Amino acid sequence: MFRRHKSSAAEHKKDFAVHGAALPGPQNDMRSFFNLSQLVLSAGQLRSPPILKHSKITYFEVEILDAQSKRQICVVDKVPPSSSLLDVKHKFHKACPQWNPSRIGLRLERNGPYLKDSVSIQSLAVSSIITLYFTDLGQQVSWTTRVAPNQILALVLPEIYGLPFRLVLTGIYAEEESTESFRHPVVHLACFCHCLHYVRHLLETLFVHKISGGHTPLKNMIKGCAFYWGFTSWIAYYVNHPRYTPPSFGNRQVIFAALAFLMCEAGNHFINVALVQQNHSGNKASFPSPTYNPFTWLFTLVSCPNYTYEIGSWISFTVMTQTLPVGIFAFLMAIQMSLWAQKKHRLYLKKYNMGALRKTAMIPFIF
Repeated sequence: MFRRHKSSAAEHKKDFAVHGAALPGPQNDMRSFFNLSQLVLSAGQLRSPPILKHSKITYFEVEILDAQSKRQICVVDKVPPSSSLLDVKHKFHKACPQWNPSRIGLRLERNGPYLKDSVSIQSLAVSSIITLYFTDLGQQVSWTTRVAPNQILALVLPEIYGLPFRLVLTGIYAEEESTESFRHPVVHLACFCHCLHYVRHLLETLFVHKISGGHTPLKNMIKGCAFYWGFTSWIAYYVNHPRYTPPSFGNRQVIFAALAFLMCEAGNHFINVALVQQNHSGNKASFPSPTYNPFTWLFTLVSCPNYTYEIGSWISFTVMTQTLPVGIFAFLMAIQMSLWAQKKHRLYLKKYNMGALRKTAMIPFIF
């Protein structure tokens, strides 16, 4: 028994020696210290901050060609997607200083419409390269510079009713005719209505319409001034002529036409205000709807009631004065505004889907 127990104890010591579980020595202490230091270092190691992945910005390249010859004029590169067409025009001006941004006309197609300055470049892009066609629009003036002289001088020229056509009649009419001092009341009423019309236009241009940032060719300004100034002088000459005859139906015709003129002027003003208020509110998804103001109820019948009221004013003025120059002027204005109304009506049909409403462009149920 004793011998067997001893041999088992010897075997137990041998197993401990084989597995390295003997009494600790200097070598084991060094190994433990090394393992502990490695553990501390691995636990305390600082992690590198994660690398931020920036989103890639795709820049566009705008190739500008001459609309007539298709010759490349320049290439505007590194255009951000958030840029507008006006930004491209400014970069184009830096590359070609002879063309001011206001006289640069850019189109997607050679015979297509000119693009607005507010158009986003990203909305035009089909690929990273955008091709635009350039047209020199010529010398430009601001809309205020164009409209104001038309309205101001057309407003001042009726005062020629009171200067050359009244005070200096001897130099305009025959001497025996200019001696007649009596003027029918419709002459004074016509001067008042004519001035009222252009005062309204001028005030709306300055304070209602947002057109001061736009530009128009200088030749259009010259044509507009010649048209308005010429007809105003012609109308003033006839209405203030000493041999001017009043309307056929007398005061009843004059009063009826004057009331219709004032109603059309008021309606035109309220329609313009309603259109501007819709633009300011940002609600461009629906066609302007009538309000509690009765003058705006014409929106239910026509697409361009402002043109309807404008033509109504000049027809009333023609009936009130019963003169040929006013009738010719009203006829030409009706033709021009009918063209504008048709163009806007087609745009409204596409934009607001008004086909089911069966509206006409300018004249209710007719045109």
